Amino acid sequence: MDKVCLGVCLGGLLLISALALSCGSSASEQGLGRLQSIMVAPMTADAQNYPGGQVPFQATGIYVNPPHTVIPQSAQWGACQQNAPTSDVTVTSAGVARCAAGAAGTYTVFAYDMTNCTSITSCGGGCTVVGTAQLTCP
Repeated sequence: MDKVCLGVCLGGLLLISALALSCGSSASEQGLGRLQSIMVAPMTADAQNYPGGQVPFQATGIYVNPPHTVIPQSAQWGACQQNAPTSDVTVTSAGVARCAAGAAGTYTVFAYDMTNCTSITSCGGGCTVVGTAQLTCP
């Protein structure tokens, strides 16, 4: 009877240990890789060259350990001008940017990964993995 109890107790401890070690493991620990950088394409775009002035941007994630690329990379999107927030350009959750009426000049469109951010400031600041592109509004 003591041997059965010992076996059950050890088995239970092993199960509890395995569950505790699996909780909170990051994507890199699970073999999915670590996001190293984000590239945004096109790198430059002029809104007047796109139908309805809607410019589709796409984020590409570059991963290490193991190395691979994810297209499209899931990302949050935003826009700024001269490193300051702006409402002159809006970007949808799918990365489609559009200039507001009267907007003129060059704007930065950015994509960032939320899991690598300490805080969100303009132009994706506070994030360790952010990609940018330039959008010209007429």
